[in-house]
Amino acid sequence: MFEAPNWSPDGDWLVVNGDGRLFRIPLADGTELEEIDLGGVPAINNDHVLSPDGSTVYVSADDGHLYAVPAAGGSSRRVSNDRGAGFHHYLHGVSPDGSTLAYIGLEHRDATRIANVWTIPAAGGADVQITDDEHADDGSEYGPDGKWIYFNSERESTEPGHAQLFRTSGEVVEQLTFDERVNWFPHPSPNGSMIAYVSFPPGTLGHPADVDDVRLRLLTSDDEPRDLVTLFGGQGTMNVPSWSPNSTHFAYVAYPTH
Repeated sequence: MFEAPNWSPDGDWLVVNGDGRLFRIPLADGTELEEIDLGGVPAINNDHVLSPDGSTVYVSADDGHLYAVPAAGGSSRRVSNDRGAGFHHYLHGVSPDGSTLAYIGLEHRDATRIANVWTIPAAGGADVQITDDEHADDGSEYGPDGKWIYFNSERESTEPGHAQLFRTSGEVVEQLTFDERVNWFPHPSPNGSMIAYVSFPPGTLGHPADVDDVRLRLLTSDDEPRDLVTLFGGQGTMNVPSWSPNSTHFAYVAYPTH
């Protein structure tokens, strides 16, 4: 199964993962998958992003680390630091200037699963922890101005799993959605006017893979959330940046029904 499409900055191709591997789909015909050589990176998951110039794909591997891979394939470079055997990095965003990656750091404290927003230089270096609490945070992605990181969280919920959308400048946290559905993976458009996201039915716990009534929604500065499509999907449908560079389209995955 293929998941998590990224749209290339030149608008010519998509990147998807499948079976621990990475592939490119040329949009001119969309019929041939071109595998990207990961250069020795362990099997990857569906959290990957493209650098703003399209030259590098940053991936999250099943060993818990982040790697930089040339988009043309070839020798890889580990970006993330060792933060203990139980710490896992899940990548979701890159800053507009390409200098910084935003990821979710997953760890366990006293048998409690903790997920916070972190950043790290794309060239490697010291991590910076952006959120530090026991709320379930995920989907950290930079906005086009580089000032805000958008993410989903249960921080204002009184019910387990009831995630909503937020953004943070590092000092301020603002809530963006306020409804009964479970909202995940905010993706700001390149022109900054819209946020596309995945909305699960009320009561959904986490972001499972096979769910009916998954909705792709659009949020603008002056409108209520608008449903664009309802599908059978979930985890991997649209959990990484997927907007076209001109902000007119975004890519997503709908799962086959049985």
